[in-house]
Amino acid sequence: MNARPRTLASAARRRFLVRTGIVVGAALVPGLAAVPVARSREPHEPVSGEVRYAMLVDSARCARDCDACVRACDDEHGLEPLHGPATDPRWIHKVTLRDRATGRISTLPLMCQHCADPPCVDVCPTGASFRRADGIVLVDKHTCIGCRYCVMACPFQARAFVHEAVANPRPWSPRGKGTVESCNLCVHRIDAGEGRDPACVEACAATGHHALVFGDLNDPESPVAKALAEGPSAELRPDFGLDTGVRYRNL
Repeated sequence: MNARPRTLASAARRRFLVRTGIVVGAALVPGLAAVPVARSREPHEPVSGEVRYAMLVDSARCARDCDACVRACDDEHGLEPLHGPATDPRWIHKVTLRDRATGRISTLPLMCQHCADPPCVDVCPTGASFRRADGIVLVDKHTCIGCRYCVMACPFQARAFVHEAVANPRPWSPRGKGTVESCNLCVHRIDAGEGRDPACVEACAATGHHALVFGDLNDPESPVAKALAEGPSAELRPDFGLDTGVRYRNL
């Protein structure tokens, strides 16, 4: 895994000060969906910058009363049960948006956006937050000191702090009290070469909604590249210039 340097440049500090405290705004945009399974990296293959893992979310296909993606994520990574305390970590949140002009209601899953230029990585004093060459943003729990700078720096409120001791952790998804965590695109599946989509994508497909599409953005034959080519999509808060790996449609 390719961690970013562990020193904080002055430019990174400036970006942190600008972005701290900013929440998701209304600068979102339009949609689609597909189903095919994304090509997975073989176990022996090194992480490569030739790959950029990405996800497309189609809000028009996301059912308002469905939380299959959230439940699948919880189960896959051993997160606390749904409807627990407000401090329970969540890697995916269902968000409801209302268009002030038309009254149109949209729902969508919100998770780590896997930015090409992640603010969380810029501000991390230990290098625990890092971005792999293939675009996946991760947290090394062994070097995370729980300072929560990354939580403040994330403009999408996509990071969670583990306040309590972790029960029944999954061996493929290490977690620990006093550390920060967030969506990792089920990186263990990618690294195992299972040829499977992230748990949330599989669960959404099982409901028949097919609101989530995953794959290699750099491979024109991958499901996500084909889906993105079929119509307009947008990042959340494109004004930040983060080049996110998660894109949205029909907002």
